[in-house]
Amino acid sequence: MKRISGLQRRTSTLLVVLVLGLLLTPRPAWAAPTIASVQPSSVSSANSATLVVTGAGFTSGAVVVVEGYGALSTTFVSATVLTAVLPAGIPAGMYGITVVLSDASSATLPNALTVTGPTPTPAPTGTPAPTAFVRPLLVVQSYGASSVEIPPGVDLDFEMTLLNAGQGDAANIVATFPSGDFVPRVTGGVRAVGTLSPGQTARFFQPLASSSSLAGKSIATLDVKVSYTDPVGTVYNESFTLTFAVAQPQRSGPAATATPTPTARPVLRPQLLVASYSIDVSQLQPGGRFTLNLDIRNVGNANAKRVTAIVGGGTSAGTTTGASGTAQPGGGVSGASGEFTNFAPLNSSNVQYLGDLNTGGSVSAQQVLIVNASTKPGAYTLKLSFSYTDDKNNAFTDDQVITLLVYQPPLLDISFYRDPGPLFAGQPNSLPLQVVNLGRTATVLGNMKVTAPQGGAQFSNNVALVGNLDIGFPFTLDAICIPDQPGPLELTLTVDYTDDFNQPQTITKTLTVEVVEGGGPVVGPEGPGGSEDPGVPGEGGTPSAPETLWQKVLRVFLGLIGLDSGQPGGSTQPPAEVAPPTEVPVRLPPKG
Repeated sequence: MKRISGLQRRTSTLLVVLVLGLLLTPRPAWAAPTIASVQPSSVSSANSATLVVTGAGFTSGAVVVVEGYGALSTTFVSATVLTAVLPAGIPAGMYGITVVLSDASSATLPNALTVTGPTPTPAPTGTPAPTAFVRPLLVVQSYGASSVEIPPGVDLDFEMTLLNAGQGDAANIVATFPSGDFVPRVTGGVRAVGTLSPGQTARFFQPLASSSSLAGKSIATLDVKVSYTDPVGTVYNESFTLTFAVAQPQRSGPAATATPTPTARPVLRPQLLVASYSIDVSQLQPGGRFTLNLDIRNVGNANAKRVTAIVGGGTSAGTTTGASGTAQPGGGVSGASGEFTNFAPLNSSNVQYLGDLNTGGSVSAQQVLIVNASTKPGAYTLKLSFSYTDDKNNAFTDDQVITLLVYQPPLLDISFYRDPGPLFAGQPNSLPLQVVNLGRTATVLGNMKVTAPQGGAQFSNNVALVGNLDIGFPFTLDAICIPDQPGPLELTLTVDYTDDFNQPQTITKTLTVEVVEGGGPVVGPEGPGGSEDPGVPGEGGTPSAPETLWQKVLRVFLGLIGLDSGQPGGSTQPPAEVAPPTEVPVRLPPKG
């Protein structure tokens, strides 16, 4: 008895020393947090967005603050990841991001977030609908000279009227008169017209001098180049060729003199316009094929003959003068010098013959194209040229530009990372899901979610934030599913992301699993065979709650003095029926 009492006194003394040591040891202070990045770094103020803040030293209770705006609703994911919801309507601008911990320590990443203004809502996904585009278009309504016939080597005044036949405003209109059969006078060959709304006209005069080389010719040509912009700054260029009759030398009598008063006369010429265009896919992607549909109209006041469409840009061979002195078409068209960096033709060349197009008529044209695999996401222009002649065989070429948008959505594989096997009705079952980045670059994803749109099951732990996903790396989600009844169960998996034009998008995948009658192993928080109630030990003798430090210290000393040191609620003997035996922990009685 005295020996036991002495041992107990030594044990009590050692316990007191351990307690005092634990109480006197200072707790380490939290390390200051750091911020590595904020994704996405650019959002639109038209919609709310989920920000993913990565770094180090984050703790539960941390708050993400947008400098100059305020604190956001923040979710603690891990010591390196926080998520915060940025509401819609925040003013456009550049903001710094600050993370504040519960102990008042903080970290700031300046200029980490750019908020842009609202952008137009894209067309809904699904069946692609034709997309109409509007633009200004300047045409020549009429032109004339101060002389009905142009004598060589005299000074003349020329009149020209421009009409905006498009659907948008034309601004910064500048007309240029290069030297040729006529040489500009007074203004240097440049006239600023101003701005024209749809349907408006502008009339102006230009002093010119006819070249002496016109002697012996029957027709003189005047080239006019007109440049202008739309309200968003897109530049357009038009080229017009105006023709005039040359005065023939008289055998007798006085020479012709120029009349100083300009006489306007209507000019008959065709004018081709792309009224609208569309593509047969919802989004253009690098390496993707698509069909471009064009609606072409003749808005001029003369018929267009032998119309040829050239995708990518091209020219006609011009006109030649025959022996009888009349203008004749040249030797065809040239379409090989077009620009095909981002879009190239497939199945046919970039030159199409469309036939004749009368005044006010329209014709549809289609061209199969492919997007270059090296093309980056963005907005790209595609040049179109139309080569034709009028009823007098004068050749014309009209150049126009359209805009196409290229997207690069993430390439993902959404599936099971192992065979889930049959699910049991009325019981919790594990769904081993994963998403793998199969693209060529890392991508930032939003929430991954699994549901049953047709009903028939309840879910838990079925939503998770993916965040930054590297090339070839998977992200797993072990959701719990409780089917209502046997039979096939259709699961829908969705992954959210923000596209290249800052618009929220969703990738959807459908999987089907088989549900059988209940009676299989119960799947709970501890896996198959575990307990659904965390407060009740499972079949393997798992304690109902984690041990505290004092319980562990007490069990160590009980084992030293030869008393029972088993865990509370555990079993020192294996259960009578265990399947499989390797899952049952066996405790041997202490020696001594």
